[in-house]
Amino acid sequence: MGEILPLLLGGLVLFLYSITKLSTVLKGFFNEDAKRIIAKYNKNLLYSIITGTVFTILLGSSSAVIILVIVFINAKSLDFKQAVGLIMGANIGTTFSSQLISLDISQYASVPLVLGLAMHLFATQKRYQNIGAISLFFGMLFYGLFLMEQSVEPLKNSPFFFDQIASIENNPLRGALMGGLITLIIQSSSGTVGMAIILGKEEILSIAGGISVMFGAELGTCSDTLIATFKGTRQALKAGLFHLVFNFSTIIIGLILFEPFVDLIKYVSQREDIGSQIANAHMIFNILGVLIFLPFVSMSVKFLNFLLPEKQEVV
Repeated sequence: MGEILPLLLGGLVLFLYSITKLSTVLKGFFNEDAKRIIAKYNKNLLYSIITGTVFTILLGSSSAVIILVIVFINAKSLDFKQAVGLIMGANIGTTFSSQLISLDISQYASVPLVLGLAMHLFATQKRYQNIGAISLFFGMLFYGLFLMEQSVEPLKNSPFFFDQIASIENNPLRGALMGGLITLIIQSSSGTVGMAIILGKEEILSIAGGISVMFGAELGTCSDTLIATFKGTRQALKAGLFHLVFNFSTIIIGLILFEPFVDLIKYVSQREDIGSQIANAHMIFNILGVLIFLPFVSMSVKFLNFLLPEKQEVV
């Protein structure tokens, strides 16, 4: 473990730092456009979901998009009802990063690293400096993944680690709790799901174990949203609670139907490695979650409006 931990933690720190910086740079790129696009394409629930999905793919973080939505709500550019579709879309958009992680492109991280650093250092125009920064942080993200992949290889021969993994293989609830705890600690569902995908690619973690950890990551990511609502408006608090209710409800359904869901993923991804299967499970679970929850959106909005009536809003 003395050899594994420094490399694993170093890769994880690079991965999380690059996601944070990438989101910040891209948010600056799209902030004004985001307000205009959200206002234009937020006329109905379907458009809102699509908009939330697209912005999450662009920013690379569902937390960044949902926190941005909460900022807009506090600024009275959005209301709670308009935010619901954006939040659901963000859950779909975040699966794009899982698909990227599952691809074997981390070994080529040096290409965007070198190009990005050169553009960031030598470009004279601000726009090209920002493009260089985006390329640099993408390279850092994949180099962090590469370090994590290299670090976990010795775990294949660790009886202790296999005992820990075995404890969640046939216990999805325990796996979900572990995934939620890891996400609370590192404050990134992408990081948690990314580690599950890497362990799956190395055949250390099974598809069932990876899916259960992914369920927990989906719930753990709600902590960012709820923290962002602190001292905000009632509308923002309702948006944060909706995110929690939506994720919690879909995870409960996922745990109840765990074995059929695992069988479904194995069937549709039978020619892919375990890492890719976990990434596919993340995407299919979030898309199905949105489709299943759609009929209950109006009921959830009415319930939260009843629970937190607008007349009690703190200014």
